[in-house]
Amino acid sequence: MGQEICIPFHHPQKNYSLSPHPFHFSSVIKIELTNLTLRVLFHNKDKFDENDFDSVITACIAKNKRAERVLLKQFFGFAKSICQRYAANHEEVEEMMNDGFLKMFTNLERYDDTYPFKAWLRTIMVNTAIDYYRKNRKYHLETDIENMDFVLPDEDVISKISAKEILKMVQSLSPSYRIVFTLYVIEGYNHREIADLLGIKEGTSKSNLQDARKKLQLMIKDNYPHLYLAYSLKTSKINEN
Repeated sequence: MGQEICIPFHHPQKNYSLSPHPFHFSSVIKIELTNLTLRVLFHNKDKFDENDFDSVITACIAKNKRAERVLLKQFFGFAKSICQRYAANHEEVEEMMNDGFLKMFTNLERYDDTYPFKAWLRTIMVNTAIDYYRKNRKYHLETDIENMDFVLPDEDVISKISAKEILKMVQSLSPSYRIVFTLYVIEGYNHREIADLLGIKEGTSKSNLQDARKKLQLMIKDNYPHLYLAYSLKTSKINEN
């Protein structure tokens, strides 16, 4: 047994004292060690290096708000660029990003650091956009353009249009066209995968992609007639030969 000591106890707000209570040195040591452990744990929770990505992730998992802000700042632009491809306006972009980042922080503990973080976040944001489409899917009346004759522009024409202008045209597509076009052309999914993701038939995916391309062709013809005319003349000369 350790040596007993007496420590008088005083209530901080009442003007009276209790009888001395016996404490053992071993108990005091245990209390001090416990307090030291708590201080170390809280200190480690708050300490991270902004230039050390692993420490930022660890701090985020520990619910460190400052680390969460660092992670958000680092990947805000990347996530926004993904959501913009699926959204029709700024409000939809914000809603997708809010949902996507919430999923990111909720699932950080499941992130495998052998896998590139950007690729992992891209998957989350794309899936969030798909969920948004499913949640807000409505029946849209589309213009029947099946029998219209178009010559789809090649990469030479597209390369002369800025990325911002291309994005604006894609955003103006109807939701069903926009999501299929983005998943197929930008994300690299095939029609069977798109059909599974969206809960549609594979033929519907193919049709939506074809119609989306025709819609974009109309936009290029209306907004960039000089490029469209140059490409048409080039195509005509090739066909003549």
